[in-house]
Amino acid sequence: MAVKVLVVDDSGFFRRRVSEILSADPSIQVVGTATNGKEAIDQALALKPDVITMDYEMPMMDGITAVRHIMQRCPTPVLMFSSLTHEGARVTLDALDAGAVDFLPKNFEDISRNPEKVKQLLCEKVHSISRSNRRFSAYSAPAPVAAPAPAPTPAASSFSSHSTHAPARPAPAPVHAPAPSRASTAGSSSPAPKRKAYKLLAIGTSTGGPVALQRVLTQLPANFPAPIVLIQHMPAAFTKAFAERLDKLCRISVKEAEDGDILRPGLALLAPGGKQMMIDGRGAVKILPGDERLNYKPCVDITFGSAAKSYGDKVLAVVLTGMGADGREGARLLKQGGSSIWAQDEASCVIYGMPMAIVKADLADAVYSLDDIGKHIVEACI
Repeated sequence: MAVKVLVVDDSGFFRRRVSEILSADPSIQVVGTATNGKEAIDQALALKPDVITMDYEMPMMDGITAVRHIMQRCPTPVLMFSSLTHEGARVTLDALDAGAVDFLPKNFEDISRNPEKVKQLLCEKVHSISRSNRRFSAYSAPAPVAAPAPAPTPAASSFSSHSTHAPARPAPAPVHAPAPSRASTAGSSSPAPKRKAYKLLAIGTSTGGPVALQRVLTQLPANFPAPIVLIQHMPAAFTKAFAERLDKLCRISVKEAEDGDILRPGLALLAPGGKQMMIDGRGAVKILPGDERLNYKPCVDITFGSAAKSYGDKVLAVVLTGMGADGREGARLLKQGGSSIWAQDEASCVIYGMPMAIVKADLADAVYSLDDIGKHIVEACI
């Protein structure tokens, strides 16, 4: 059965181009188009598409406002189109927070000079998000995440790569939860973890990851005792804006990783888009050019693998929502070294790909819902 798509953009040229690309796939049917957010809502209600492609900047009603209304009235997976700029990144992150599932650069030439590659990527995205957990019968608006209780802030450390947070740092701003899935997420499928002296927390994710990471990291206290590395599949123009967003929301510090950064407790380093992040035995971060032979830049397997070599059995690795199987082979190396591997459960994932690869490979020591992962990390590490 063909995937029904609604194309929303105020540019007639772009509507035609996206429609032509999608219609060339026999398993995709463009059922309608809209020129602004208000039309998008009306068309979504009338046509009940499986996927909506959405521009941000439109007359009458912008894309983010339209996404919020659609998620309230007829929840549908939304693929946002974005510019590869710092402002474009900020807007796209707002759209994901509002309920959009994924995004692509609006300038297709930013993706690839190969037109066939562009067509393949767009159609693959549409097929993938059509199967996401963003559609369900009983929907309630995303609820703000309750901020964790303030934790005592330790004395200032001697590290100077990023300033420590003062005790008076305000509570994080509310973070919107991912929409509830079709299956209940009331209980975790694994028991609460046992405490262990982990030397590193490593989290890998892809589609659905920006909101999932916000959900998890806002539950960590400022005195979190382990360094943190984050690997999110994301373009180079986006990771700095995303790190800044997380830093404002969280009690821990978050920054885009730079070559030579030193891991320290309470600091999360986000792998820069378009590059690879590795960790050496001294706790120093190495940022390497993105290898064209690798599908993902940054790649979870690369960072997990280097952590396995440097930290042995002292790593807690968590694989969150995302397409594909990135992280599985790195998790295998961590597991062989005695480290712990957690996976997000299917019901709370936007896309159950990466966590499923961990579970199917029998690498998961625990499987938790997104709501439970943050608190269990605290229980395991503090």
